[in-house]
Formats: sequence, structure tokens, C-alpha cells
Amino acid sequence: MCGLTGFWRPGGFPKHEAQATAAAMAQCIAHRGPDYAGVWVDGDAGIALAHRRLAILDVSPTGHQPMASASQRYVIIFNGEIYNHLSLRTALECPQWRGHSDTETLLAGLEAWGVEATLRKTVGMFALALWDRAERTLYLARDRMGEKPLYYGWHNGVFLFGSELKALKAHPMFGAEVNRDALTLYLRHSCIPAPYSVYKGIRKLLPGVLLKVGRVGEDSTTAYWTLNDTVAAGRSSPFEGSDAAAIAALEAQLDESIRLQCVADVPLGAFLSGGVDSSTVVALMQAQSSRPVRTFTIGFHETNYNEAEDAKAVARHLGTDHTELYVTPEETRAVIPSLPVLYDEPFADSSQVPTFLVSKLARQQVTVSLSGDGGDELFGGYNRYFWGDQIWRKIAWLPTSLRKGLARALAMAPASRWDSLYRRLDFMLPDRLRVVQLGEKLHKLSERMATVRDVDDLYFSLVSEWKQPADVVIKGAELSTLLTDKAAWPRQLAPEHRMMYLDMMSYLPDDILTKVDRAAMGVSLETRVPLLDHRVVELAWRLPLSMKIRDGQGKWILRQVLYKYVPRELIERPKMGFGIPIGEWLRGPLRGWAEALLDESRLEQEGFFDPAPIRKKWDEHLSGRRDWQQCLWSVLMFQAWLETTA
Repeated sequence: MCGLTGFWRPGGFPKHEAQATAAAMAQCIAHRGPDYAGVWVDGDAGIALAHRRLAILDVSPTGHQPMASASQRYVIIFNGEIYNHLSLRTALECPQWRGHSDTETLLAGLEAWGVEATLRKTVGMFALALWDRAERTLYLARDRMGEKPLYYGWHNGVFLFGSELKALKAHPMFGAEVNRDALTLYLRHSCIPAPYSVYKGIRKLLPGVLLKVGRVGEDSTTAYWTLNDTVAAGRSSPFEGSDAAAIAALEAQLDESIRLQCVADVPLGAFLSGGVDSSTVVALMQAQSSRPVRTFTIGFHETNYNEAEDAKAVARHLGTDHTELYVTPEETRAVIPSLPVLYDEPFADSSQVPTFLVSKLARQQVTVSLSGDGGDELFGGYNRYFWGDQIWRKIAWLPTSLRKGLARALAMAPASRWDSLYRRLDFMLPDRLRVVQLGEKLHKLSERMATVRDVDDLYFSLVSEWKQPADVVIKGAELSTLLTDKAAWPRQLAPEHRMMYLDMMSYLPDDILTKVDRAAMGVSLETRVPLLDHRVVELAWRLPLSMKIRDGQGKWILRQVLYKYVPRELIERPKMGFGIPIGEWLRGPLRGWAEALLDESRLEQEGFFDPAPIRKKWDEHLSGRRDWQQCLWSVLMFQAWLETTA
């Protein structure tokens, strides 16, 4: 895992100036690679490549980058891991290897098979920049699921690229302004969806895409893997075996993925929340290991947000070397000022805070940590998958006026009152049907049920925070995204599968994987995600919906794999999520900080937001009448980012 950056000016440049600039750009992302810094420049061609290395495989100098191929035709900077690189080496006829890094394997493949063919053969997570010295052509590529980031864009005749925006901003030709249209999308989704970024003229490379860079206006892209093709292949060749055969197939593929992802020349462990996804990953890791796997959990003293006891029970059963750390609210809140620099553009998933804390905890003992991300999107874990269609069918027949009345009734009582009432009754429900933070969820539902037109509209509303963000952002208009382009969706999917597809294309890479990458790399920790091995993804899309959602519960097939290793009673409980009590803190210890950032005169002076709707939500939130924590958090994270970058 590393950080990469560079620039290309087709007209050429003085070599010594370019080396200094590239080194300065790389220094901005030193946290991504503290072990080695390298720069390669060709002044005549106008290309500069810079790299910061976190050494994982082949920690010797033979693994340093930028790295040239054996023939010297290609020079690469690479961030990530090619998990199947040893099998690729076997297929390559290379007379002599200099070392045993996956970067060297990748370069040999490029020379033997070409760029696109090599990418198709890989199993891994990565972002890379490749310079072809013979053709004077630059390539950028990103892994299939979007685990690793890559930004790029032309500015003043120079093509800039890098793992994080701060590297691009260090180039003297960078002069971008805030993209108000992207800011509008940010208010809706709490993150900025690819291919957009917070700056005009700077884009994020989409997952599974190879970009060939020519002179200004001559760039071309090729998708070497797409989820749409995977969905189509799954539908044309569905899994037709029994439940037992499907469970065995999934377990075997997960075993293979985890085996490959546990290869490292440095200490390795795993995040463990005690939920289905992370527990499955850890259980299979431990089954393969002759020594206790190191596992890590963050605990909170607030009961509604604490999963540490559940994780401890799973760890004890599996026999892992478990580390847990209970953090105080003060320690948690102390992370907030660092978020704008850590995330580099506005990002408002508040679970970014505990994700950073557990990454920091793990980094004290290991350099690589496996996580369970992706299980919800692949196997139907989110509540909206098995509630969305049911809710719509129950309310669709109601006249709009009645739906609006019911919505007002749900919103009338504060979320805390709904929670209090529910606590008196939830003892009558089985664990799998219990709901954490019911009041917040009811308020969220009340906002949506009055206006939605169909189940797709309901989904879009559920993944939206500000419902009319263009009314909040001054001179902002919403850009098109996959969620608004139904023509790009696969045909004839069940509503649940449609939601899973959209989440995998948007929420997963733009929110979840972004959150984990920045939090972990902020402390120089590599994270690996076995559930997102593309072969697991392809198998999951061959499985029928009934193997994912069954009896009103998601992740059925993943649970069956897990129950071979962990008793059902340790896992069966309400889905909690990984969050912190931001709503309560905004009314309490964070109130002064928030009030300063949301000051009406300040908002007017900065000129990005209309203060009126923001102040209205702030007042309602403070009074306890409504819980607007997520809407407010998105504004606050932009304000904090703006303050940091100004």
C-alpha cells in the first residue's frame, strides 16, 4: 500500500525543477508510504512520477518505486496489492527476477501481455500510473471495486494525478476552484460521487477503468471489468445447485481469497466488530492460521454504539489474540479537527471517526489489517433491501394526503421518545427483528414516505440526506449520476438486487471504501477486503436472491458459512452500524464548535450556502423536535474543510 503522484507536460520541462516539484507533491502523501520516497523524471518527454512506499511485499530496495520494467520500456508507480502475483509469475517466462515484489510481476506481465490483458488477469486492489517510454503514453488504472483512489485532471497545460488531492494541490499549476455542482451532490449523499471531485477540472477515475492519456482533449477510457457485465453473466448463468452446494462454493472462494490476502512480509491482523462480515473473515483467517490472529475492536461507553462486547465474545470463541480499546467521548471528539486534512475533500460519514480510531489501534501492532467491508452490498445486509419494497407495497395504495398525515405523525414525537417507547416493547421481538435507534429511522422514513412515487424513488430518497440540495448551494445544480440515469442500470432486476447493484456502484466505493482508505492510510495501515475479491463478487451475482435474503433477514448464505465456525447465538442480534452519537454531541459538547461554523453571517460571507434552510434545521435539531444530525454534519464537514483549505 502506497501513495503515488506525478504530472505530465507534453512540451517537456527542466529536469531539476520537475524533480523538486514531484518530490514536494509526494511529501504531501508521506503518510501513505513512510518507508521510502522515490522520483523518476524524463525532462524531454515532460513526465514526472513520484512514489511513497509502505513496504508490504519484498521490503528490500528491489521493491522500491518508481520501477522500470526489464526492458526499460515501462516505468510504473503502483498503490495496492496483486494477490495472485505468484501464479502470474509462474505463467511468465522471465529468465531472472530481481526481487519478489508484486510490482515487478506486474511490469513483467505488461511487457508480455499488454496493459489491458494484464489488468484482466490480476486479482487485487490497486491504483497505478504507467509511462510507456516507447510510445510516450501515460496510462492510469484503478481496481475493479474502487478500493484504491486516483484523482486526475488537466490544469494550465499540465496533467496532474495522484492518490489524494493534497498531492495535486502542491503543483504550482494547480488552480482549481470549488465545484458547486459537486458540492450539491455532496449534500445529497454525504460524499462526492465519482467521477466528480470537490474541484472543477479534477476527476476521480472510476473503478475498473483504464485511462490512456494523450494531449489535452485526447484522453480515452476502457472499462476492463464492469459490474454490469458481472450482473448480466450472473443472470445468464445462475447458480443452480442446492443450498448446501452454494454454501460450500462460497466458503471455498472466501477461503481462497483470504489465503491470498494473508500473504505479507510484515505483521498482519483484522478488524473485528462481532458482526457477520468481519466475524466471517476472522473465522476463516483463524481456521487457516497456526497462530492466533490479531484482532482489533474499538469500544464505546454509549450502549447504542458499542459492539466491543460482541466482538470480544467472537474473539474468545475463535481464540484470536484480541485487542480492544474503550475510548471516551473526549478522545473520540478529539479526532474531529483532523478530519478535513485526513479526507482531503468534504466527507460526512460520521463513522469515519471510529474507523480512524480502530485503524490507529491496529497500527500499533500490525501493518496490514483485513476488514469485512462489502458483505452488506453483496449479500443483502442493509435494512433497506428487505424493508424498502415491503414498506412501499404497504403505503403505495394510500392517497398522498394520508401519507403526508402519517409522515407528520411519525415526525411529531422526538426520536428519543420513540426509542423510549420501543424499549418497553422490544422484549417481545426476536433478536433478528429488533432495531437499533428506531426513533432516528422513523424520522428518516417520515421524511420520505409523503413524496416517493415508486420503490426506486424510495431507494433514492433513502440514500439522500438533503432532499433539495440545489436550494441550499448557491449557484449549484445537481450533476447526473448513476442513481439518476436509469438507462444505465441492468434490466429486469428485482428491487432488492437493484438496490444492491446501485450501492455497489456508488455507496460502496464513494463512501465506505473512501472512508476506510483515508482513515487507515492516515496512520500508514494497509487494509485488505477479501469479500471484494472480484471472484467473490461474480459468484454472489450468480446466486438467487433467496440465498441472500430469507425469512426477513439479510446475508443468509454468509451466515451459513459463519455458523460453521461461530455459534449462531453469538451473531444473532440487531444490526448496529459503526457510528457515534453525533446528534447528541451537537446539542452538547460540540454545540459551540458547530454554532461558529454555522453562523449566519459567516455563511453569507463565504457564499456557498443559503443560511436559511441550514439555520432552520439547526434550530429544530437543538430543540429536539427533529434529528437533523446527518444533514448538519455534511454542512459542518464542508465548513471545516473550507476553513482548513482557505
